[in-house]
Amino acid sequence: MKLTVVGCSGSFPSADSACSSYLVEADGFRLLLDMGNGALGELQRHCGLYDLDAIFLSHLHADHCIDMCAYFVVRYYRHEGGRCAPMPVYGPEGTEERLTTAHADAPSASAFSEVFDFQTVKSGSYRIGPFSVRMEKVCHPVESYAIRVEHEGRSLTYSGDTGPCEALEELAEGTDLFLCEAAFTHGKENIPALHLNGREAGEAARRAGAGKLVLTHIPPWTDPQVNLADARDVYSGPVELAAPGVSYEI
Repeated sequence: MKLTVVGCSGSFPSADSACSSYLVEADGFRLLLDMGNGALGELQRHCGLYDLDAIFLSHLHADHCIDMCAYFVVRYYRHEGGRCAPMPVYGPEGTEERLTTAHADAPSASAFSEVFDFQTVKSGSYRIGPFSVRMEKVCHPVESYAIRVEHEGRSLTYSGDTGPCEALEELAEGTDLFLCEAAFTHGKENIPALHLNGREAGEAARRAGAGKLVLTHIPPWTDPQVNLADARDVYSGPVELAAPGVSYEI
């Protein structure tokens, strides 16, 4: 199983990175986790426009889903070989309506469903291509899900956006790679049930017994080196910062 960071900036794109988007591949199957601002352009460095097999949207904030509107245009108005067949998109309840509203000039109210097969996510286990997947609702102001992806005995857990919560740590228990958001700075922001800071991400990785921690969703106003140091203070395993274009063999 291979993970490639397409974009890892939080809230809005930075000068160096698109917003959250992560490509997971195994056995020729390509699953994209989130498609935030700027992700569609960066995705083309790693994957053809028509080569994705499924998409998971952790939640419906723009920095995790808004480039789906551009991807709709790609699939709906395909010039080579006609319109694409519907592709599975796993997201919270209301995903189709949210995207249709964001793309105000869609040809019809049902246009998105002509190229995307929307599947409403709830906490539980799923099969997506060659992957065994488990999704759990986490702590965020809107309905938001973390996801654990397993293949041939190896696992990746992606936090999506969340404040501290037991559900995330239970989902990440024993995971080989923990891709965890760290948007806040320890001792600076104190907004309950919104985001993790570097220290909290490290604590979650330690309690989960994760094999490796990769910090992501760090917005441009947060110093990533501070979050990296804070995570290392409380987690003894390998930890690094997500960076666009970097891949991990899991």
